[in-house]
Amino acid sequence: MLNIAVQELYRTWEEICLEKLREIGRSSAAEWATAMGYGENRNGVTTVIKRIRKTMPEKLIIYFEKRPRLYEVNREI
Repeated sequence: MLNIAVQELYRTWEEICLEKLREIGRSSAAEWATAMGYGENRNGVTTVIKRIRKTMPEKLIIYFEKRPRLYEVNREI
């Protein structure tokens, strides 16, 4: 039981953000930032998006076809 608690403590901010995106579903960076508590400032989420694309790109689906871009968690992993 202790192992589960330790794993919960060592989640990265990127994993927490992906978890929130999984809860809200497909959304824009502004909607995602609002859900994370950033308010109107979406720049906090854009840096997280860049880090996710660099370190674990398979977990994030980005829809580039239209503006604003939409983001969704890859649930197949």
